[in-house]
Amino acid sequence: MKNEENKELTFEEAMEKLESVVEKLEEGDVPLEEAITMFQDGMKLSKYCHERLNKVDEQMTEVLTEDGELKSFMVEGQSE
Repeated sequence: MKNEENKELTFEEAMEKLESVVEKLEEGDVPLEEAITMFQDGMKLSKYCHERLNKVDEQMTEVLTEDGELKSFMVEGQSE
């Protein structure tokens, strides 16, 4: 799987593909070379999903006020 392909996937699509890769690898009847390629694809999908989650997490630390300004906010119990 190429990184360019990942950029076009939604988070949900990437997670579905990652789950499919994991299921196939867990079955254990994949030839070694194919398993290595699948593992590498899975790692790329995992990285892509992690990056998307981090981006959303960063966005969730700001709120748009009524006058259109972005302000930082903290959720109770959360530390920077």
